[in-house]
Parts: sequence; structure tokens; C-alpha cells
Amino acid sequence: MTGFLLRRLGGAVLVLLALTVVLYAVFYVAPGDVAQIACGPRCSPAQVAQVTEQLRLDDPVYVQYAHFLQGIVAGRDFSTGTGTEHCAMPCLGVSYQSDQQVTRLILAKLPVTGSLVIGAFAGWLLLGVGTGVLSVLRRGRLTERVLTWLTLAGSATPVFVVGLLLIILFCSTLQWLPAPSYVPFTEDPEQWAWGLLLPWTSLALIESAKYARLTRSAMLETLAEDHVRTFRAYGVGERAVLGRHALRGAVAPVIALSALDLGTMFGGAVLTESLFGIPGIGRELVHAVKVVDLPVVVGMVLVTGFFVVLANAVADLLYALADRRVVLS
Repeated sequence: MTGFLLRRLGGAVLVLLALTVVLYAVFYVAPGDVAQIACGPRCSPAQVAQVTEQLRLDDPVYVQYAHFLQGIVAGRDFSTGTGTEHCAMPCLGVSYQSDQQVTRLILAKLPVTGSLVIGAFAGWLLLGVGTGVLSVLRRGRLTERVLTWLTLAGSATPVFVVGLLLIILFCSTLQWLPAPSYVPFTEDPEQWAWGLLLPWTSLALIESAKYARLTRSAMLETLAEDHVRTFRAYGVGERAVLGRHALRGAVAPVIALSALDLGTMFGGAVLTESLFGIPGIGRELVHAVKVVDLPVVVGMVLVTGFFVVLANAVADLLYALADRRVVLS
């Protein structure tokens, strides 16, 4: 187990380093003057030159990249124009647009995205697994066919379509819910839940479709195995067969997929945050790409990559715990 974790940690560091190299390379060859964009369209050439020197954009790209790595492991000092500001490790740089430290910016956005993802995760897991189990219980009947068509429709529908329909129906037409927004849980738990209800529902409806299909197929596959037929031959009841064996067979793949989805969503549910106006990591990343704010883009992508790599490792561990036949190597 220890060897497995150390190898996954080493692999994660290499993946994150590769991500940063690719991002620096892409932004270095991308068209546009970063200093002009950071300074604004009305800046004079002298002011643009001052910003270039302040941000050290005239350094070669490998020097800029070395300073970035130095900030992560040891911290860095940044010029503010009137003085110097220290950015403590792990320093991901300072935004070209807001002069805010990227690490603080990410820490401020994480609770927002976390609120969205955790609530949606609970919804799509309960709805998806419940639908899959119900399909197996009602196999061969009209209920199974209806659920199969609904899961197919859910898999094929983009999240922004579902989100728009929910907003039109519940906010504009019926006026049962307020417009989606984000209020910190510590300020008002009730408004926090009401504001995120539609984003949670949209993500849960879309993501639950594949969990329903996965649960159904895994349970049916287990029911076709020889040991299940043996249990039935010895008179074990259908309810016990479904609960103790078929559903247990679906646990491992559901755990593995849910860990991966959770890690990916934590990196930023871009469409959902943009559609519902939720100020999380995804929306901030889209804005940073538009204004060529390299430190923010690199920082956000690093966080996204970290959660995906972490989710992969957790998925492997949980898969091995759920299925004793799996050996970590």
C-alpha cells in the first residue's frame, strides 16, 4: 500500500509539472501583448513598458517558469510598483489583472465550487444508483423501458439545456424558487441551500444517467454469474440475491466512477457555474483565459489537475477495498 501511494504521488508531481510546462509554452507563443492587456487599452507605451518590467515579462520564458517553480517551493517577492510584496509558499503567482495572490484567490473560490459539487454529488449518486436498482427490480416491464429511455435522454442532454429549462420553469413561470445565486453557508444556511438548489438539480439529473446505466449493467452481469444461479438453486430468495450479491457487484465500479467525477467537478464545473452565475473556480478560469491572465490560469489548472490525480488514486484505493480480487500494484 505504501509503495503504491508513493508511486502515485511521484506520478502526480510529474503530471502537474507537465501541465505547467504546456501552459507556459502555449501562452508564450499565443498572440497578444500581455503587458498591454494587463495595463489596459488606454495605457501609453511608457506605462506598458513599466508594467512589462514590473511583471518581469521581458525575461525569457524559462526564467519566468523557474521563478514560478521557486514560488511554489520557497515563496517569491513581487513588485507592486510602489514597493515589494512577499508571496509565501506555495505561491502560484500574482494575478496580472487584480494584483491578488493566486493562492488566496483559489482558496476563496474553493468553498464556492465545493458547495456546488458536494450537493450535486449526493444528488446524482442517490438518483443514479436508485434508478439503476429500480430498473433491475422491474426488468422486463414498462417501468424498465421508461427508465432506460429517461437515462438515455439524460446522457444526451447538455447541462446548460437542463439548467435553462429549470430556470424558466421554476424561477420565471411558476416562481417557486429565487434566481440561483451563491450565499456562503456560514452567513445564511437556508439561502445557501435555496440558491444552489437548481444548480445541484441540473448536475444531478445529467450525471445520474450514467450511474443508473452503470448500476443496472453491473447488477445484471452479477445476476448472470454461476454463483448466483447456485444460490437460487439452493433456494435463496430473490430479494437476498439482489441485495447481497447483485447490488454488491455494482458497488466497486460505482465507487471508482464517482471518485473520478468528483475530482473532475471539483476542478471546476465550468458550464454550470457560468450558467447560474456562481463565482467558483470554473467561472474564474474562463475569465482568466479571456484576459490572458497566465498566473491565474496556471494556478486554476494546477488545482484542477491536482483534484483529478487525487481522485484517480482514491478511486483505485476504494476499488481495491470494495473488490478483494483487485490487487494494488
